[in-house]
Amino acid sequence: MKKRVTLTFPQRTVHMPVTYRLAKDFNVAANIIRAQVAPNQVGKLVLELSGDIDELEAAIEWLRSQGIGVSLASREIVIDENSCVDCGLCTGVCPTEALTLEPETFKLKFLRSRCVVCEQCIPTCPVQAISTNL
Repeated sequence: MKKRVTLTFPQRTVHMPVTYRLAKDFNVAANIIRAQVAPNQVGKLVLELSGDIDELEAAIEWLRSQGIGVSLASREIVIDENSCVDCGLCTGVCPTEALTLEPETFKLKFLRSRCVVCEQCIPTCPVQAISTNL
């Protein structure tokens, strides 16, 4: 099973080897989608966790017991097709190739199943046609 989570680290827990502990103690694989962690600052980490459902739940409970904020990511990328001008700028920053241009029509194609909601496409869009739902 997979779960996408956002972790918020208080300043005192930034130095903790979280992904190592998830793998070693809970047999949970952590794919880092986005990280913003610096010493002596609040940190944010977006992860896709993979593993057995019981191990995932135990890992999430352990994270919370360490004072790390855990929120399940339920956001999705939304593209306003009426505003999109199919310029393709977003395709250049999409790490999973969820955003591509159709070779024949040059229309933007969005494969939601590939999207990891890294949000790199949002500031790239010159007409602000890309956003997230809340």
